[in-house]
Amino acid sequence: MMRSLYAGVSGLQNHQVRMDVLGNNIANVNTVGFKKGRVNFQDMLSQTMQGAAKPTDEVGGVNPKQIGLGMTIATIDTIHTQGSLQTTGVMTDLAIQGNGFFVLRAGEKEFYTRAGNFGIDENGLLVNPATGLRVQGWQARQIGGEPFIATAADVEDLVIPVGSKDPASATSEAYLACNLDKRTEELPADATEADIVERTWFTDQKIYDSFGNTHTMRVNFTKVVGAPNSWTATVLVDPDETGADTTNVLAEVGAENNGSNQFIINFSNLGTIESVTDAQGDLLNEGALQVQVSFDVPNANPDAEGNVLRQTFNLNLGTVGETTNTVTQFADKSSTKAYKQNGYTMGYLESFKIDQSGKITGVYSNGTNRLLGQVALAGFTNPGGLEKAGDSTYVVSNNSGDPNISESGVAGKGKLIAGTLEMSNVDLAEQFTDMIVTQRGFQANSKTIQTSDQMLQELLTLKR
Repeated sequence: MMRSLYAGVSGLQNHQVRMDVLGNNIANVNTVGFKKGRVNFQDMLSQTMQGAAKPTDEVGGVNPKQIGLGMTIATIDTIHTQGSLQTTGVMTDLAIQGNGFFVLRAGEKEFYTRAGNFGIDENGLLVNPATGLRVQGWQARQIGGEPFIATAADVEDLVIPVGSKDPASATSEAYLACNLDKRTEELPADATEADIVERTWFTDQKIYDSFGNTHTMRVNFTKVVGAPNSWTATVLVDPDETGADTTNVLAEVGAENNGSNQFIINFSNLGTIESVTDAQGDLLNEGALQVQVSFDVPNANPDAEGNVLRQTFNLNLGTVGETTNTVTQFADKSSTKAYKQNGYTMGYLESFKIDQSGKITGVYSNGTNRLLGQVALAGFTNPGGLEKAGDSTYVVSNNSGDPNISESGVAGKGKLIAGTLEMSNVDLAEQFTDMIVTQRGFQANSKTIQTSDQMLQELLTLKR
């Protein structure tokens, strides 16, 4: 009789635990990144009344007689299924579509979370604004003038320096891709100003000096007399400014100043560029063709020898025999296309964006984009083994395995979606159904105790 009482008690206690887990799930139905819990039951040890017997020649075998002693909790699992994604429009909000956890740090202790409701603190650190835990990743480094992210290195705090300066950069490369009309007539020896205007084609491109000052580079093209497939190109920097022009052009890099701002472009019979010759006769006729242009930088300190500061950049004309992004000569209207240069003025970091790989790109007021860093993700062999540490975070346990920290998309990790948050994976319909089942189980166990009590009461009244 006592066995049924204690079996009922175990049922009451453990159904109450299941109800606690259900209540916690429902309470967190709108918690960002929350993962629901699940309780599994198992029976306890059974009391053996009679053991099993083997079959003999005369009789068959006998099964054991055992009475169960109630039930207990087998596991309380955390179910790491994907939650729905909700668009917020906040660029610091991140959601993981797939496996993985964000890595957070407080001092030397690491935490892991699926809740990506992040923000930026006073120092530009990417943090969880509710707890101050710092989001981990890798900052971009400059190697050879190019940004590089070493994802094999240890993770570090991510800094997004909103309002920081991007220093001005002088133009070192400019690119032409215009077409020069084959039908253009040569300039006569007694050409008038009207002839020059009519038969000269020019293209303009903004370039920048080391201070970030804007200059206009103009290239004038006129046909060479007696050479139907050759054009003279005259390079002028700030052509509308008064004073002597200081522009100089060299086809051979590193050659001495020849005092000329002209070079000759020669085309093949197929209309593609064939070679370039400067005023002192240096010839380029293979691969990518470029000439070196230099000019005086105004209002700059002279060098140690008292010479005026000169800026040099490469004027790229295209590849021999090619037509894409190359100066050509076809019987079609001349076109203006100085399509690219790499200089810019000083700017300030105004905004940033995070792509699916977690790379953070800064957008500056001068129109440049800079790679700032990358968000790290952690994966685990057994995510269900992580211990909850509060504030929607987890910590490593003995059964979770060590974290495998890498970038998005590596080792089974999902992709990041900026401007969204992962919602709780709690299904209210499922929780309410489990609640009904749990309440009925609790009620049935209480009836077991009540019935056992009535039987004891009958036992006590036998002597009357």
